[in-house]
Amino acid sequence: MTHSSGVNGGHLDPPRLALAGLRGALAGPFDLTLARGECVAISGPSGAGKSLLLRMIADLDPNQGEVALDGRPRASFSAPDWRRHVLYCPAESGWWAQGVAAHVPPARRHAWAALAERLGLDPALLDGPVARLSTGERQRLALSRALLADPAVLLADEPTGPLDPENTARVEALLAERLAAGMALLLVTHDTAQATRLSARRLRLEAGRFVAP
Repeated sequence: MTHSSGVNGGHLDPPRLALAGLRGALAGPFDLTLARGECVAISGPSGAGKSLLLRMIADLDPNQGEVALDGRPRASFSAPDWRRHVLYCPAESGWWAQGVAAHVPPARRHAWAALAERLGLDPALLDGPVARLSTGERQRLALSRALLADPAVLLADEPTGPLDPENTARVEALLAERLAAGMALLLVTHDTAQATRLSARRLRLEAGRFVAP
């Protein structure tokens, strides 16, 4: 599933996300563009640099090169602002407080519960401790927390890795809805069927470089 960029006043819109010569000490250089509403799926062996690529795009790991959102250079954003718009959702999410509810502002609690419920989660989980969540519950709560920020680009690292087929389908349906609304998705997945369902373009990464799929 993919959506092409639109035309405005006879001019093509700039890519939603553009990488030019993005590189770090262990990976790159990477050149890549994603249009509004496009999903690009990345596969590759463990240690190939897939998570590192996402972290470099989010400016969480040292990197050089050019990155832009809707034609605006990353350097023109503050770091927190960039990471709100181009949001990294890791395979193992971070939880900095004991209680689940502490991870979003109280004013967003209702919206978070609604998103979590769409992913098959009991909203009551938001009132409990993080320690009692299963791996799959943590994964879906982290994804719903990320989507709550309404990012322009989601950098999703194995978002359904620990999930069963039913909950994987729920996640994919919500991601497809966001793609239809214009979000771009860079998806790291080991699931070739998932890559086929969500994306029309697939890339393979080996030893820190893109190679032919």
